[in-house]
Amino acid sequence: MLDTLYIENIAVIEKTAIEFEKGFNIMTGETGAGKSIVIDSINCVIGGRASKDLIRTGCQKGVVSGEFSQVPKECEEMLNEYGFSCDEELIITREILSSGRSTCRINGMPAPLSVLKAISPFLINIHGQHESYELMSDSRHLGYLDSMGDYQELLKQYKEEFDKYKEYKRILEENVTDEAQRMRETDILTYQVEELRNAQLRIGEFDELTAEKIKLSNSEKIRDALADSKMMLDGRDFKGACELADEASSQLSVVSGYMPEAEKLSSRLTDVYYELRSISEDIEALIDDADIDPYRLNEIEERLDLLYRLRRKYGESEEEMIAFLEKSEERLFQLENFENTRKEAQKNYDIALEKVTKTAEKLTEKRIAAGKIFKEEVEKELAFLNMKGVRIEVSVEKVPLNDKGWDKVEFLISSNPGEPPKPVSKIASGGELSRMMLAIKTVLSKNDITGTLIFDEVDTGISGSASQKVGMKLKQVSKNRQVICVTHQPQIAALADIHFLIKKSTDGERTYTEVTKLDDENRIKSLAALIGGAEVGGTALEHAKKLIEEGKNL
Repeated sequence: MLDTLYIENIAVIEKTAIEFEKGFNIMTGETGAGKSIVIDSINCVIGGRASKDLIRTGCQKGVVSGEFSQVPKECEEMLNEYGFSCDEELIITREILSSGRSTCRINGMPAPLSVLKAISPFLINIHGQHESYELMSDSRHLGYLDSMGDYQELLKQYKEEFDKYKEYKRILEENVTDEAQRMRETDILTYQVEELRNAQLRIGEFDELTAEKIKLSNSEKIRDALADSKMMLDGRDFKGACELADEASSQLSVVSGYMPEAEKLSSRLTDVYYELRSISEDIEALIDDADIDPYRLNEIEERLDLLYRLRRKYGESEEEMIAFLEKSEERLFQLENFENTRKEAQKNYDIALEKVTKTAEKLTEKRIAAGKIFKEEVEKELAFLNMKGVRIEVSVEKVPLNDKGWDKVEFLISSNPGEPPKPVSKIASGGELSRMMLAIKTVLSKNDITGTLIFDEVDTGISGSASQKVGMKLKQVSKNRQVICVTHQPQIAALADIHFLIKKSTDGERTYTEVTKLDDENRIKSLAALIGGAEVGGTALEHAKKLIEEGKNL
């Protein structure tokens, strides 16, 4: 459930925090007041598009944040899989920057947008005007039917089997080639495999050789520096650091009888002398190692040249080239053992096709059965919504096998008795689409674990008793989950448990939108304004009071 929505510097909203409650939450306001901004902000919280155009003029960034409680267990488990903790509450925050970038945080931790999109179906389901028109596209109908069915495990099984079927089909198609093509591919792969095998690739070799080449290329500079260092320690025509340290130690030892503390310094210099002698010997060993094999640099350059050429053809690293070799060896084996490979591929394909076909048949049976239940329940809801004459048919036709089965599902409707059912797109009006979508949402909500349902002006194209019925249905749905609704209809607004007024004002220079939770008195006034327009008279006020009282008794 969405407890709090925080909005800062989004469009005409400077800063507001909306505290939604359980049950039926209503938002009303004049056209252009900012109702759509609230919905856009909620959509942004659950991973929707976050354009820099949303940022309030003159601001560097905009912020939207949603605080959720009673998070579904499935959502918690998914968040845990992604590495996010979610105990009793979930806070999602998005910052939209003027540069066009946006950042996401889940309970304070940075999160990719993909995670928000993955968990959003468990948190909020937004139904807007545009979604009603999705009913006109039969490509959506299968999803609606499947979401209410009791065969989710079968759908999962089918998806796994179809993926295997696709893979075996791909392998079979790769092995069904003509002889000339097979010979050409064999020749190419034979050359590539031989070239890579002969190279005897070793992971890390390129970096090692590059480092050694740099060392060899600077060998003269290295030897000179080492020789100078040793000379400074050992001396040549002068006393070196080793001898000077030894003499200094002896001098301090002489005066130790007069100054006891000098003995400690003498001892420390003795240690320095031995350390310098050790360093001198180590430098000498380095000088011996720095002796250059005149042919080694040529060997390295030739090897690096080979690796450069192989990298251009087979991959940017030894790992990629070795992976290319392994894949090529596997394919070459298949081609050289074509008959056996083809027979094996055909066998695997046949088994996979048989499995996925049987599961597709079971899906068809389940969908036909679900379609009958869907028809009955949706028609019952439509009758309640003043569409008693409307009849629904769920058409299930067979199409080529795909990732959803082999069924094409389409909702057909008949608006009047005796008329044959036709596609929704051909006969439904805007108001009918809104009520049909609400009826479908009501039916689907019985199996939906989403905590919050949002309806954005689903009352478009309806009025009077029909809008009251829509309100009653939304009220009914809100008994088991949180419902947030944007409406212009007083019959719907009167049924709210919580009523928010969205109002726009200006100080002459800037425009501001405020969201106010209405008390009983202001709720009556707001409802009267919906009924009577700008003039809120006694009649409108009385009508508003009556609607609210009737709503309390539902």
